[in-house]
Amino acid sequence: MSWRKKKMRNKLLGEMERYFGRDARRINHARRVLGYAEQILSREKGDGEVVTAAAILHDIGIHAAEKKHGSTAGKFQEIEGPPIADHLLRRAGFPEDKIGEVLTIIAHHHTPGIVKTTNFKILCDADRLVNLEDEKNSREG
Repeated sequence: MSWRKKKMRNKLLGEMERYFGRDARRINHARRVLGYAEQILSREKGDGEVVTAAAILHDIGIHAAEKKHGSTAGKFQEIEGPPIADHLLRRAGFPEDKIGEVLTIIAHHHTPGIVKTTNFKILCDADRLVNLEDEKNSREG
């Protein structure tokens, strides 16, 4: 990963952590999804900047969904997440030509099948792996 891409990754992590504040659960989830996404990227041909940004920000709308809709359901996260992500991406100086794809991934990551790009599939697989781990741990716990 180039210095420029690593710097952007760290900026986006900082933006996400500031946005979530003390919500360690959401921060840790995003970091774990990012870890899996990076592993998958090492084997698949995706756009590292798009996948990294989508992994970090994919659930960024969860607080707004809960506040506006009284629910953290995926359909509400898909509505509330893109405008928040757009603001954070622009504030971090993310490449303008890639923002649209990141927002599309965030807007559909709970409804697989609509978007068919490699970048979308990588994010969904990484998120699914983390969610499966969490389910397993809660059953065993």
